[in-house]
Amino acid sequence: QVQPVESGGGLVQAGGSLRLSCTASGATILAMAWFRQAPGKEREFVAAISWTGSTLYVDSLKDRVAISKGNANHIAYLQINDLRPEDTAVYFCAVGFGLGTLAANYNYWGLGTQVTVSS
Repeated sequence: QVQPVESGGGLVQAGGSLRLSCTASGATILAMAWFRQAPGKEREFVAAISWTGSTLYVDSLKDRVAISKGNANHIAYLQINDLRPEDTAVYFCAVGFGLGTLAANYNYWGLGTQVTVSS
C-alpha cells in the first residue's frame, strides 16, 4: 500500500515562500501531484511531475510554483513563492501511474499539510 506523506506546511506572511515535501514508497509510482483545498472550496490541481521529469501546472499558479523531484526515489517538492492569503489551504500530495490534472488520475493520497498565509 502506498501512503504519501506531506510536510513543510505552516504559517507564513504574505510575500513569503514555502517548500512542501512529499515522500511515498510502495508500488511503482510514475507520477506525483499536488492539489489544494481551501475552506468551503473544491479540491483543485496545482502541479504534477512524472518520474521522467515532465511537469504540469495550473495556469493560475504557474508563475509562482515549481514542482521538482528529489534524488531519492519517490520524493517530490512544491516550491510556492510570493504567497498570498488566497493560497491558504490544505495541500495534498497524490501519487499514481500516469500524469494528469484530475484527481481521478491519482490512486493514493496523503492526509495533507496546512498552509496558512497571513496578510
